[in-house]
Amino acid sequence: MPNIFILSSGRTASTTFTKACSYISNYSSAHESRVGCSSSCRVDFPENHIEIDNRLTWFLSQLNCKYQDDAYYVHLIRDKEAIAKSYLERWHLNESIVKAYGHGVLMKPNIHVKDRFSICLDYVDYVEDTITNFLRDKSKVMTVNVFELKDKFPEFYHWIGAEGDLESCCNQFDHYSNKNKTNVIKKTIKNIINIIK
Repeated sequence: MPNIFILSSGRTASTTFTKACSYISNYSSAHESRVGCSSSCRVDFPENHIEIDNRLTWFLSQLNCKYQDDAYYVHLIRDKEAIAKSYLERWHLNESIVKAYGHGVLMKPNIHVKDRFSICLDYVDYVEDTITNFLRDKSKVMTVNVFELKDKFPEFYHWIGAEGDLESCCNQFDHYSNKNKTNVIKKTIKNIINIIK
């Protein structure tokens, strides 16, 4: 059985996807199971494993060297602005990938509140382009919009030769996981978006 990698820019129902995969009996599955590992061992996954991790984008070279075209790849997509807005709501978190991107990659030391959304959108653009380019020469690729997950999951299930409880898998998409929680933050974000416009 091949390894399966679910790639995305994040904020694309990857946690829910992981819960759905937990009802597959002939594959192990996990969400961000190798976090904290250095790049040399970041992609050391067991055989017959489904890994869901948006930070794999930063380890695609290692992924390619180890698995090449033998793995199956799923690209989870969503409207880019919606992803950026979702990340903006999480800017306050200590381990914020978009904040690290703005400060560490783009090297913007002082990011004004009104500039945060553009940083988030730039991050999403970069990651989506990176994934698309990586998948260009891969033969086993499925692209799935998050809003089609419940309808598309059976296709994914049969595509990888999964066994288990398909109904329970699909039922997971009736619930949301890892949602942004505070209305106060959402109101703040709405105000920032209005300022930008």
